[in-house]
Order: sequence, then C-alpha cells, then structure tokens
Amino acid sequence: MALKRGSLAALLSAALYIGNAPSIHALQNGVGRLPALAYNTWNAYQCNIDENLMVTTAELMVSLGLQDAGYNRVNLDDCWAMKNRTAEGYVEPDTTRFSKGFNWLTDQLHSLGFQAGIYSDSGWYTCAGYPGSFENEARDAETFQNWGFDYLKYDNCYIPYDDIIREGVYGKYQRMSNAITNLSETTRQPPILFSLCEWGNDQVWLWGASVGHSWRTTGDIGPYWNSLANIINTNSFITQATNFYGRNDLDMLQLGNGNLTYDESKSHFTSWALMKSPLIIGTNLSSITNETLEILTNKDILAINQDNVYGTSISPFRWGINPDWVSNASYPAQYWSGQSENGTVFMLLNTLDEPADMFFNLTESPWIRAGIQYNVRDLWTHTDNGTAVRNFTATAVPPHGVVALLLTEAGDEPAGTMPLCAVWAQCAAQNGTYVQG
Repeated sequence: MALKRGSLAALLSAALYIGNAPSIHALQNGVGRLPALAYNTWNAYQCNIDENLMVTTAELMVSLGLQDAGYNRVNLDDCWAMKNRTAEGYVEPDTTRFSKGFNWLTDQLHSLGFQAGIYSDSGWYTCAGYPGSFENEARDAETFQNWGFDYLKYDNCYIPYDDIIREGVYGKYQRMSNAITNLSETTRQPPILFSLCEWGNDQVWLWGASVGHSWRTTGDIGPYWNSLANIINTNSFITQATNFYGRNDLDMLQLGNGNLTYDESKSHFTSWALMKSPLIIGTNLSSITNETLEILTNKDILAINQDNVYGTSISPFRWGINPDWVSNASYPAQYWSGQSENGTVFMLLNTLDEPADMFFNLTESPWIRAGIQYNVRDLWTHTDNGTAVRNFTATAVPPHGVVALLLTEAGDEPAGTMPLCAVWAQCAAQNGTYVQG
C-alpha cells in the first residue's frame, strides 16, 4: 500500500516540527533516560496473576541471567485490582491473589534488585474491566507511589463521553502526567516512570515526549511476522521522535509466544532494540527456550539499546524493495543505520520470503565518512569480520532474517581505490572538471 502524497507531506511537516520544537525539560529529571528493560505479565498470563507468580518471575530473571543482562523491572499488568473502589474512592489489590498487599510485593521485588511496575487506564475502566484512573489521577498516583511502584503503564480503554472528559487525547494523558509531576514535587521523591499505552492516535509521537517517557505508536502486536512487519513499517517514518528520556514504544516482545521462526525472532529483537524501543519481555520464563534466552541476552545488541552517548534510533537510509519513503505494511524498509558510542550501526532486514543478498554503499549512511575503510563486527555472531572498503554485501540473509553490524573506522582507504567517488553524481576535481562517480 503506497503512502498517499498528503500523508507524506504530513510526515515531513511533523519531522520539521520535531526538529524545531522546544526541549521538554520537565521529564529530564534522571528518570527514564534510557529505554526500559523489563518483564510484563500480560503476554504469558493475562489475568492469571498473583503475588507468588510475581516473585517467582523475578527470581527466574535472576537465575536465568536476565537481570545481569540489564532487565531490571518487573511489571504487573491488568487484573490486579478489586472490581470496585473502596468507599473512600481508592483502588485496592485483589485481596485473594495479593493477600499480602502491594507493599510486601514491591519490597520483595526491590530486595531482589528490581524496580516494580503497575498498570492503570486513562478511562473509566481498564481494558479488562477493573477501575481506571479517570478523575482519580492524583489519588491513584499517590497510591501507586505509597505502594512502592516505580513504573506505570497507562492504557486507553473506556474513554468518557466528550462532554465529560472535555479533552483531546493529549489532554487525557496529560492529567496523569501532571499528577505524577505534582506528586514528585510534593514528596521530593523521583517521579514514577510513565509509559503511555496510547494505541488509538497515530500522532502520539508528536506530543508523547511532553507527557511520558515512552508511547505506543501502533495497535497491539501479534506473535507473527505480518504484525512485526507492519510495526516496523509504521515506525520507519517516525524514528526522529526517539531520544533520551522519551521514545517510540513498539509494544511488548513476542519471543516464544507464537509462530515466529528463529530468524524472525532475531529480526524482532534487533529492530526493537536498535530503534531504542523499551524491551518488555512477555515470555513464560518457566518454559523459556535456550534460543529465546540467547536472543534476549545478546550483549552487543543490548549495548546499542542502552547506549549512554546516543539516545537516537536507527533510521532507514534506503527502503530497498520499495522506493524511498513509500509505506508498505508487508515489506518495510530494509537498510538502516544509526550512531552509537562505539561506531556506526547497520541493520539489514530481509523482508522477502526467500534468502537474499543485501548490498549497500557505506556512504549511503549519513554517519559514514568517505575515503575511510571500516572494521566490521557482526552483532549476532559476535565476531570481527575483516574490513569493508566502499561497500558491503551480506550474502544469503535468511527469509525475514536480519544482519546487524557495527562499523568502526580503520584508517584511510587503500591508495588508488576507484572510482574516485563511490556514490556522488557531482564528483568533481578542484578545477571544476566532473569525473565519473
């Protein structure tokens, strides 16, 4: 499906808006500078949750090495509450499944070295029908903080009628953002990290950074390739919205939850990590496979996601199958690059149903210098694979597979490298004579 001319114009206008928008300082307070690495209960358990499951999951994250890899949050999703608020208007945890209370639970998680996350909704009810936070934002923010939670996932169900809410989608989320900010200023405690699960507005990336630390950019993810391709395609046009303290959220990781092949799972994790999305595990850890664990703990890929120098996402430098800037939900952009503390990152994504060779000129990426040769490190094999001069070809990339590379400068190109310019149509000598590129 080709992107309409008007939609492209809107995207380009939005890009200019992002570049010229004033910096948002309210959220740059030390919370949420880097993408969250976390576990969330929904994918594996939906409403079948209790306090023992939460503690067992945290203990498994330690024993499986996920905590050592950087995953430092355990997030409770929907269905944790009693169906009704108390007479005083407060939410309370289910008295059977969380009989010890949430202070006990968060104490357990904190003692194991994790931060603790909770879930609520910007409407009357959560998506599963439990009390939402609309018109109770300040009360709920204070309650969550008093219980010891550090993170809030905030959903988008059961929206009040217009003549009641009297807000746009921005204002609906700003209510809880203000409550969290005001609470932090009053208590002098760090603010709760605020994750917007706002899947109903395709321009959330324009205003998300002024409200929260991450924002969902699409509907719910599914555990199959077409869903992944659609999400990658959508986000290929809005990568400029991601930076330190605020980022596009591509939804939870589906590794081990569906029919993804091993190569599709690697593409899933690589795309999410290098686009600096939060990495939220939803796999049942009691039955996790070694393959899934290997993917989730790839130290080279995680290092890019958690880069302390560059908070920006990789972006396409060539779409590949499609002309540049053409939207195709089944065949998203294939050639991506970005900056990192240790070099230039490349992602080559084979969106075809068959193996493919993938070639690019190095200086197609804006982060590569002409006249320089580059050392090539493969971020999946964890090997150094020689030197690239002018171009690189990845051979026989598997169907729906990925190649992730880190290129670092290795000195000048060999003398006599031809052509004189690798890609420039305007290649010229100092005397003004054009030469063939």
